[in-house]
Amino acid sequence: MSVALIIPAWNEAPNLASLAANLKALNPQPAEILLVDGGSTDNTLAEAARLGLPTLSAPKGRAKQLNAGVAATSSPIILFLHADTKLPPNAITLVEATMANPKIVLAGFTAILRGPEKTRWITTAHNWLKTFYAPALFRPHLFVRGGRLLFGDHAMFARRTAFEAIHGFDESLDVMEEADLCVRIVPQGRTRLLPQTVETSDRRIAAWGELKANWIYLKIGIRWGLGLRLKTLPKLYPDVR
Repeated sequence: MSVALIIPAWNEAPNLASLAANLKALNPQPAEILLVDGGSTDNTLAEAARLGLPTLSAPKGRAKQLNAGVAATSSPIILFLHADTKLPPNAITLVEATMANPKIVLAGFTAILRGPEKTRWITTAHNWLKTFYAPALFRPHLFVRGGRLLFGDHAMFARRTAFEAIHGFDESLDVMEEADLCVRIVPQGRTRLLPQTVETSDRRIAAWGELKANWIYLKIGIRWGLGLRLKTLPKLYPDVR
């Protein structure tokens, strides 16, 4: 049960050395690693080449980049990793053990948001809670069938057959593409949140402040859940790089 690790990137050059070190520490190693660049204007591609990370260029947008990465790999399990997220050394073993259950088609790790100065426990706790309360509130018929709401910070991973059956990520979405995938994949099987953790950068919270960040997350989540003004969601979620 081999695993392909796909990393969407845009102007992530400062994070690539740490990313490469984290990937090198994985034991066992994934069968495939692919960094999919969305037209970076810094030296992301040059830094990736220096570090020996295989790369692919694709149109900007996480959904487009991730779909391109899936199409360029062949492993039956696909793990979507953000460049600022660190996996535990035994991540591939955990992924394979989870997917040994044929009823599970999508899963992710518990994300801890951490920066150089502090761990964001409030946002970490909220992220854990919304995995359950968001689908229970907005899609209860899917929640009772095992649907859970995961995001990119969770280092989510999917069974390729289920991912391809729903035609992957919706490339018309600039935000909430992971949540949309979680909703559409429910007919294929169950979703699981692992108790094992990954560490994700707190750079958005550091830029916005914790209260503002959680207010933004809440506004986006409610609008998406109710299907309101979806085209304006990206304006609520500016990039901090």
